[in-house]
Amino acid sequence: MPACTDQELLLGGLVDGELDAANTAMVEAHVARCDGCREELERLQAIRNLLAADGVRHATPSALAQRIAGLPELSEKPARRHLLPGWLVPGAAGALAASLALATFTPLTSASVVDEQLVSSHVRSLQPGHLTDVQTTSQHIVKPWFNGRIDFAPPVPELAPQGFPLAGGRLDSIEGKTVAAIVYHRRLHTVNLYVWPGDGQVGRRTQEGFAIDQWNDGGLHFAAVSDIGPAELDQFKTAFRTTAYSTVPR
Repeated sequence: MPACTDQELLLGGLVDGELDAANTAMVEAHVARCDGCREELERLQAIRNLLAADGVRHATPSALAQRIAGLPELSEKPARRHLLPGWLVPGAAGALAASLALATFTPLTSASVVDEQLVSSHVRSLQPGHLTDVQTTSQHIVKPWFNGRIDFAPPVPELAPQGFPLAGGRLDSIEGKTVAAIVYHRRLHTVNLYVWPGDGQVGRRTQEGFAIDQWNDGGLHFAAVSDIGPAELDQFKTAFRTTAYSTVPR
């Protein structure tokens, strides 16, 4: 069974470790349900292992490595690389250009493990059949659905009047913890709101092209993730906090 044409380049990138967290999650989810792409991935991994074996892969002669290191293109203006945040360094030219555009509007803060896991989870949820465990627009169904499945009670306000209709909920995992994921829509976009007990990092940031907004309320930590713009995600946060806690958002 041949691999899917639209996945061939991504499969190579996955084997070479060149994909970002979002694309890695998407390809892995696709491979899990596609026999052709799984076979192609296994073939690429086998070839890579063969090429890395002793006697097959040739090491760069030290003299050549020194000549390459001395090229003007590599030695000029070395400090400029370090003006960029760490997450902008790797990747191809296209990804770098997109990241530079995001950097114009995003604080220069390094991505955390939690950010990466939130984005990966959000991307996985967009695969068919992964978005909700309970699909409904009623808070009176979603909220009690979590009872007995987790040891805390996340607020589940209905936000349709504010432009964010409820879509359902599911259980997910962040940093090895079982968390509640409450799903809302914004036109054709999805907003995943992750909730778990305790306090965590707060603030807004952009990770792999997705907006993330995190805050603490009522002994719970909230993390909203979506591909809508940061301004709209801030509107969601305001609507959620005002409705759920009747507080003035901080």
